[in-house]
Amino acid sequence: MADIQLSEGDYITFGKHSLVVRETPGHTDGCVTLVLDDQSMAFTGDALLIRGCGRTDFQQGCPQKLYQSVHQKIFTLPAHCLIYPAHDYKGQMVSTVDEEKKFNPRLTKTLEEFVEIMDNLNLPKPGKIDIAVPANLVCGLHDI
Repeated sequence: MADIQLSEGDYITFGKHSLVVRETPGHTDGCVTLVLDDQSMAFTGDALLIRGCGRTDFQQGCPQKLYQSVHQKIFTLPAHCLIYPAHDYKGQMVSTVDEEKKFNPRLTKTLEEFVEIMDNLNLPKPGKIDIAVPANLVCGLHDI
């Protein structure tokens, strides 16, 4: 089990700042985006990547949920809000809400176009996914 269960609207306080939890399912059901209290930056995990997004073809993935999550929970942040994804395959570190709303090749499409794109990515199955997904679903605690 996770040490701390986070839900929509929860706060993680550190020093004089806090992060607000926004649930952003679609890549997985457990995806969240953490938004700094002044909305100057957001940590989007795998939901929104720089000029991309997390895949939706395994581990509770759903393109409709992901599209709604990004548009309702991330793209509603201020245009200047800095976006920090969990990772980037091209070495990019930061974007902004405005940049992604304008230039993200998947999420600038309609919902129907987005679903079509995501349903036809034909990405290779990740190595050890059959081990990783079940472990992720129980926080790595198989014997409890």
